[in-house]
Amino acid sequence: MLRSKSFVKRTRKGNVVKVVKEHYLRDDIPCSSEICNACSKTSTPVLSSTPKGTSAFKPHYLIPDTNVFISQLDIMEHPAIKDVIVLQTVREEIRHLSTPVYNRLNTILADKTKRFYMFANEHQRDTFIEKLKGETPNDRNDRAIRVATKWFVDHLKANSSGENIDVIMLSDDRGNREKAKATGIKTCGVIEYVESIKDTPELLDMVSAPKAAASEQVVYEEHLSPAQIQNGIKKGTLIQAPFNVSVHNVQEATVVGEVEGEVKTVFILGRKHFNRCIQGDIVAVELLPKSEWKRGASIAIEEEDDDEEKMFGEEENIDRMTESDSPVEPTGKVVGIIRKKWRPYCGFIVKKTVPKNTTSGPVGVMFRAMDKRIPPIKIRTSQAQSLVGNRIVVSIDSWPTNSSFPMGHFVKTLGSSGDRETETEVLLLEHDVPYQEFSQRVLQDLPVEGDQWVVQDKHLTQEKRRDFRDLDICSIDPPGCTDIDDALHARILPNGNWEVGVHIADVTYFVKHGMPMDVEAASRGTSVYLVDKRLDMLPSLLGTNLCSLRSNVERLAFSCVWEMNENAEIVSVDFTKSIIRSKHSFTYDEAQTRIDDERMQDPITKGIRVLNKFAKILRQKRMENGALTLSSPEVRFNLENDSQDPVDVEMKELKETNALVEEFMLLANISVAKKIYSKFPSSAMLRKHAAPPSNNFDSLRQILMEKGFVLETGSSKELADSLDRAVIPEDPYFNKLVRIMTTRCMMQAQYFCSGTEIESEFKHYGLASPIYTHFTSPIRRYADVIVHRLLQACIEPDLEYGQELTDTQKMKDLCDNLNFRNRMAQQASRSSVELFTSLYFRNKIEVEEGRILRVLKNGIIVLVPKYGIETIVYTSATVDGPSPFTYDEEAKSLVAGDVMLKTFDSVKVEITVEGDAEGMRQKMNMKLVEPYVEGVSVIPTTTATNSSAKRSHEDAVETKAKKSKK
Repeated sequence: MLRSKSFVKRTRKGNVVKVVKEHYLRDDIPCSSEICNACSKTSTPVLSSTPKGTSAFKPHYLIPDTNVFISQLDIMEHPAIKDVIVLQTVREEIRHLSTPVYNRLNTILADKTKRFYMFANEHQRDTFIEKLKGETPNDRNDRAIRVATKWFVDHLKANSSGENIDVIMLSDDRGNREKAKATGIKTCGVIEYVESIKDTPELLDMVSAPKAAASEQVVYEEHLSPAQIQNGIKKGTLIQAPFNVSVHNVQEATVVGEVEGEVKTVFILGRKHFNRCIQGDIVAVELLPKSEWKRGASIAIEEEDDDEEKMFGEEENIDRMTESDSPVEPTGKVVGIIRKKWRPYCGFIVKKTVPKNTTSGPVGVMFRAMDKRIPPIKIRTSQAQSLVGNRIVVSIDSWPTNSSFPMGHFVKTLGSSGDRETETEVLLLEHDVPYQEFSQRVLQDLPVEGDQWVVQDKHLTQEKRRDFRDLDICSIDPPGCTDIDDALHARILPNGNWEVGVHIADVTYFVKHGMPMDVEAASRGTSVYLVDKRLDMLPSLLGTNLCSLRSNVERLAFSCVWEMNENAEIVSVDFTKSIIRSKHSFTYDEAQTRIDDERMQDPITKGIRVLNKFAKILRQKRMENGALTLSSPEVRFNLENDSQDPVDVEMKELKETNALVEEFMLLANISVAKKIYSKFPSSAMLRKHAAPPSNNFDSLRQILMEKGFVLETGSSKELADSLDRAVIPEDPYFNKLVRIMTTRCMMQAQYFCSGTEIESEFKHYGLASPIYTHFTSPIRRYADVIVHRLLQACIEPDLEYGQELTDTQKMKDLCDNLNFRNRMAQQASRSSVELFTSLYFRNKIEVEEGRILRVLKNGIIVLVPKYGIETIVYTSATVDGPSPFTYDEEAKSLVAGDVMLKTFDSVKVEITVEGDAEGMRQKMNMKLVEPYVEGVSVIPTTTATNSSAKRSHEDAVETKAKKSKK
């Protein structure tokens, strides 16, 4: 049945045109119930003939309204909820209201075990309804839900053979329920329904918290309206930026924005000024008057006080936090949340908040997230006693102005705290890392030959590949590396110049645009490297076999080949698809041995020596152009074979061969970036690294000045030269420490679409390169896959490609996802190191040398180089307690008698790990041993952070990231 509607509209040019919209209605859309004699014969049913009943309702199908999915999705995802009819009206409304909920709903619909059926009621002749005159879209949709529910009731009654199954409309809208009951539809609210499911009591805990009742008490300011926020951003009176809470002080946060015509870091101090926003939210910040600007916090506050009465006496607390004699920084307050980044949080129930005499009903308790930057969350649960000591997941429902803390609900239990598998799952969930197995649909995209696939003659003749199998190509990687995505060669040319080649795994031969494996790889974005395992972006058949450039097997590659003279100056560059046969897979140590052993004069060794010589020249040129050499302490764990427990830990040692590989990967990435931008000026996927705000260096600059060094930050060249001069001969670790601290001042490198930025913004600050991209690791990074497709389109003029390579907006959206996935993967890797560090220190007491990174009023932040861990060593028994030390603001030091503690000083600390009896976070105790000061007690601090975890801008200088593959 065809329905059409016509109307006239005026085009931008002023022409009047008639528009006709056609809507086809059908009478053959099935109900998809097994009990239906009419529909089960024409299609495969989804809804069971034996759905479950509850204590209050006989066996039934559920039809939820839109708000049930928006507010109670955790319940709908629970395995106990099955045989659900999702109306097209509801699904489309969700699509417009919330993309995350829409995506989760689609995942449920795809899960055949859940028996969720999407019924196209808007295309069914008997359930489609027109909007009535004066009827709001919301009222029309509610009526459509009622009409569809009534149709199911009547349809099943007319077409089933005696089965007695109800259809229940699930809604928390009282008006909608009353109208449904008036037409004979069975309906109930979520709480009523959940209470009737007696065999799954935890469902009641998962009901979203109701909104707080109105109260005269006002804790927070109301947020500005969206229109006011947008107007303020346009006028420049408000700053729009991500909200970042300090790791060492949960009452200090920063945003980066333009202040008086210059990009600066703006401090936000105290929960009242946070104004109900949460780590990661995109916020609108208003600068405070200059008279209220303050210096960043100078005390450590690792935990938010979950006592509401103590929470807000912050004026005094902020004054104590800040350094009154120091130059002030721009300071502001949050006046609105532009985009919430709320997500399910992993954590634990605070034991002291659980009533000792609990009844069978739900009680109010406090939940703390593993991420200390997330405030405590109020939840109600009937499982309080049994949840203590477990890792659980909680979602936030709301945060009204009259509530000190956000309110949420229980989602699920993960397992016992302290268990390695549970804690690993926690860190993966916390960083939103996909860790499920690849689906059969994805695996079907793999070559049918499996591991028997081999390179054939057709790859040369039909694909215009160059045959490089006779070249002395080799790879250089960490020990145990199985996903080898790059190899190199160097050979002399007849004219006396050198041919140097970088050969990269040709992943795009196997992963074509649009196939399920490509969609999955785009979603995952990157492989994730944990201490004890690797979560691959691509199935292992490709990543560790068919694409891996292993020695003595023929492999498909994408090659970047330069002609260079003896001074490593590029004469020409060529890009080609190729076939290679690597002659040897070296570890960094093995390659270094070849370079150093003068007895080795075989062609491969000679080639490596030439590559090493050229790498040094290329590196020197980069340094002269202002490229930065930054640093971070990185550790390697040796794991017991059976238990996978850490038995030893050592600092990673970088050799010349690390730099050799790095230089040629950088050169390939730069060369490819220039090529793809030349053909795709509006849609090339590039990578930029912005210059950091000048005030990011203020603290480090002041500290170095006291050591006699001037930190120049006008350009990357000035900064690089300053770092080179910051040397104390009798303290060889000092320069590395300065570089570690400089890394913390950097911005994060990001993927971007060339059509969204002006060319002057393409530059990579850390590399001192005007243009850059990622081409060299397509096995583990999806960005490189896209760049391979762009490059292939550049060198093959007859290649057909679609909008995936030319649509600026789609490329931008892809870049945004890859930036997020890359950031989460880095943080998950660091969290894995933190976890294994805690496991290593169990039942151990060790005294090690540490270096002071920062002096606070109530303690010192210490880095222990041997283990790469960094934590706060308090100088008092409690955060606010008395201390034998006095804080000297002018000298930025702590003084106790003859003892003075300043940044960069060496100290000795005793390291132990406290048990996890109450299910809290693992606690690492750091006690000051030298210099000894009487009265300094040990304070448990939450798990020490591996210092790389503080490097939120880790990739300020791009390096060959495979060094962490072990």
